[in-house]
Amino acid sequence: MTVAGLIFSNIHDRNIPELTQKRTMASVPFGGRYRLIDFTLSNMVNADIAKVGVITHYNYQSLMDHLGSGKDWDLSRSDGGIKILPPFITAYDNTTSSMQPYSSRLEALIGAYNFISGSKEDYFVLSDCDTVCNIDLKDVIYYHITNHADITMVAKNTYVTKSEAAVSTIVETDENSRITNILHNPTNVEGKVNLCLNIFVLKREYLLSIIFDSLARGYKSFTRDVIMKYKDTNKFITYTKFDGYYASMSSLESYYKCSMDLLDPKVTDSLFGVKNRTIYTKVKNSAPTRYVGASTVKNSLIADGCIIEGTVENSILFRGVKVGKNSVVRNSIIMQDAFIEDNVNLNCVISDKDAVIKSGRYLSGHETHPFCISKGTVI
Repeated sequence: MTVAGLIFSNIHDRNIPELTQKRTMASVPFGGRYRLIDFTLSNMVNADIAKVGVITHYNYQSLMDHLGSGKDWDLSRSDGGIKILPPFITAYDNTTSSMQPYSSRLEALIGAYNFISGSKEDYFVLSDCDTVCNIDLKDVIYYHITNHADITMVAKNTYVTKSEAAVSTIVETDENSRITNILHNPTNVEGKVNLCLNIFVLKREYLLSIIFDSLARGYKSFTRDVIMKYKDTNKFITYTKFDGYYASMSSLESYYKCSMDLLDPKVTDSLFGVKNRTIYTKVKNSAPTRYVGASTVKNSLIADGCIIEGTVENSILFRGVKVGKNSVVRNSIIMQDAFIEDNVNLNCVISDKDAVIKSGRYLSGHETHPFCISKGTVI
């Protein structure tokens, strides 16, 4: 039994336009040194998946720079390894006169036909990049095989509020975990539900049959046109045994909240402290962070290569950030190589890479509406 992986890097770009204007969702920085794809990719590598295709759409230069040859995930291989799959590379490129890139998960799968049909693996794991979790995919695959399912969808049984349900996909099942209904962004659901994690397991032959059927019938949606249409005649089940930390990047607010969750040791242990399930990322060697003079740091994650001369509290600083004298950074996320001059006060701010905040500026957002500074902006 062999397994390959497929990762959708752009599916949810519209959820955080503030951070995906010049990059894919997959390459959004997270946690001081990671990108969102690191969690999806590491979950697959930890399940001994040695061949992974990354389906792209646009703005994927930074993603390619981050992944490189895949050696940091032990995927630099002549047989298998990591493959970047840009749009318009299949035999079906000319099936539409408009020649527009994919707009749904199913269309992305059709675009990856050559990769799927050319693979020899028995099973495929499909996963999006908007999810942060550390999950045992080996157990998911075993569960799928032993239950003789056609598709296994990973879901987390958890409590959601109405506002959380309104930006989520809810899966309803019977007593045997078979899928009976799927609710997209319901506005009247609250309580304990099965929250879809957008991770699917299925046989390669079955995946190919879905692609052929979708082309013949003009299907667009994987859940609506495949799972919902054939749930009564095929065996579609859910895996709900995952009980670790999970977060979905459905908005800038949820990205901010998930990032701030990392300041809780229980969350960091659930993501980064699981035995034999390391979260890998691109290795960069930088000088240690310098804490100068009367600098103060409390309850924060500080990457290497930073220079801190002011105060940092309840914040996350990526590599190479400079915090000037008498500057105060609270409840904020400051990405790589941002330069904060002297006498600056920041609160609930998300600063993208290479931003410069001039002396004397006072910027504040709120935890429900963080103030976002675009990449390379000078304020």
